[in-house]
Amino acid sequence: MTRPRVGVAVLTMGTRPVELRALLDSVAKQQEPAQQIVVVCNGAPLPELPEGVMGVELPENLGVTGGRNAAIEELRKAGDVDLLVDLDDDGLLIDTDVFTRVADLHEADPRLGIVSFRIADETGYTARRHVPRLRADDPMRGGEVTTFLGGGHSLSMEMLAGIGGWPQEFFFAHEETDMAWRALDAGWKIRYEPELVLQHPRTSPARHAVYYRMTARNRVWLARRNLPAPLVPVYLGTWVLLTIARTRSVSGLRAWFGGFGEGMRKPCGTRRPMRWRTVRRMTALGRPPVI
Repeated sequence: MTRPRVGVAVLTMGTRPVELRALLDSVAKQQEPAQQIVVVCNGAPLPELPEGVMGVELPENLGVTGGRNAAIEELRKAGDVDLLVDLDDDGLLIDTDVFTRVADLHEADPRLGIVSFRIADETGYTARRHVPRLRADDPMRGGEVTTFLGGGHSLSMEMLAGIGGWPQEFFFAHEETDMAWRALDAGWKIRYEPELVLQHPRTSPARHAVYYRMTARNRVWLARRNLPAPLVPVYLGTWVLLTIARTRSVSGLRAWFGGFGEGMRKPCGTRRPMRWRTVRRMTALGRPPVI
């Protein structure tokens, strides 16, 4: 294949103009420049953008999924992008060869659909929840995985053309897992590459009612959309038990079960259950789709 051309998408709500500008400056410093850069402002006026950066102003907040789908469409219109790199608006590329290494990885393996970056704070620390595997004790261990991090990653545009974009209904929470499962079922690979770093401020693990509700609702939708019928109750039952064991907030549990009920009642989009060979492949990679 020819050298993959990189496009960059950043989703913002206009509340971090300083951080956004620093991120765009770090994008501009890449040794292998991005072919296109688009900033999507979700339900707010666009901030001032550097020359050469496209801006899309959405009249309402469409969530992470809707905003990123808008970015995909904008880059698709440009027609000269093979890889989409999504970056959080308060992140920072601390190395100047990130796009070069991303393109190298995809060029070396045409079936590589997704590359997950490592998220690290300014001290280099990576939280366990930012390692996309069950055994998260060593954040520097890369390789094939079954999901990826939303804050920094690359997506093959060819893959997106085949499996579709982000699950619009989700708004936020578990959208990466939904895309990852569809990618794996279509025969694409996902790689966690810890040497590709997006510096990101360390965030508090504190949760709120909306987070609990959306997490539970989308967990149900994830199963209903993607899992073979026998695995749906196993997956959801596992997460009910884990949530009860882990959650110390009564209000949080109440919101979680409210979201769970919502996920059971409301439509979740088209159901396309993965094949059993995908289940076996995920199991071989260390994360069967029941947890």
